[in-house]
Amino acid sequence: MKYQYLMGKNFFVKIVTDPDVDLRKCIVGLACANQAIEDGHEVNMFFASNGVKLLHSLYIKQLNAGGMFPEGMIPNLMNSITNGANVIYCSTGSQAANGVLKENADEHLLEGYGHWMTWSGPPGVIALSAESDVQLVY
Repeated sequence: MKYQYLMGKNFFVKIVTDPDVDLRKCIVGLACANQAIEDGHEVNMFFASNGVKLLHSLYIKQLNAGGMFPEGMIPNLMNSITNGANVIYCSTGSQAANGVLKENADEHLLEGYGHWMTWSGPPGVIALSAESDVQLVY
């Protein structure tokens, strides 16, 4: 069933779940963000807590090779989101807790992150949630 909307909505999608604990929940969040983008809505993302692992290039490669999902599904979702989302914010503190700093991010994060990702913290969460029509938290 294809849904029709009179006006696009502003979606705030926050990924905070550790994919090592509940990977399916994280993938559902990515899939919903992707669907909102495909449907023409404005999507603003925030990756925090251990959800930031989904921005790590090696982590995505390992998930892709793990066989739990169809080949290429997770990298394709991430490409769609990084190319189609209005903004993507990432918790600076959460990345640091996972060993990624601005100084070593080139070694760890998905390609092109400097063009589509903004380092942030609670002020970004508050700003994006205050501007949104719809909030999805995974």
